[in-house]
Amino acid sequence: MQDDVVALFAYDRWANTKVLDACRKLTAEQYVAEPVPGWSSVRSTISHIALATEFNLRTLFSDLEDRTPTEADLVTVDDVAQLLERAYRRFEELRPMLTAERLNTVLSLHAVGRTFTLPLWAILRHIVNHSSYHRGQNASKLKRFGIEQPITDLFWWAIEQIPQEA
Repeated sequence: MQDDVVALFAYDRWANTKVLDACRKLTAEQYVAEPVPGWSSVRSTISHIALATEFNLRTLFSDLEDRTPTEADLVTVDDVAQLLERAYRRFEELRPMLTAERLNTVLSLHAVGRTFTLPLWAILRHIVNHSSYHRGQNASKLKRFGIEQPITDLFWWAIEQIPQEA
């Protein structure tokens, strides 16, 4: 289980980096615009990924000392990238503590006005799954602006991890 969670976060970092690189091709106006009336901006979507990833990791491990930024604090793609890097550094610091026993520890968390009780492994997997969901939304938005987002499927990340025969 520990290796699975570690691999999922490595994949998440890889995929989010590809998305951020694609977002850097947008003009400043495109970055904050609604690609279709009623759709949130690319900025809102990638900021949400970063804010949720960082907040969830910080909350899970009772590290509430840092101030939580807001979307307004994340003006540029690089601001989002820095917050994601902070989250991934936090995960790397936690890796040694992710024993099988700890991953199966049941935790209570408060979200969307309710309290949920789940094992740690499920919450960590949710963080990665949440990013995947919003990367898919972002792909549609980028396409509307004429920017082709790179493929970010787990399948392609795994292929890049193993040397392939020509």
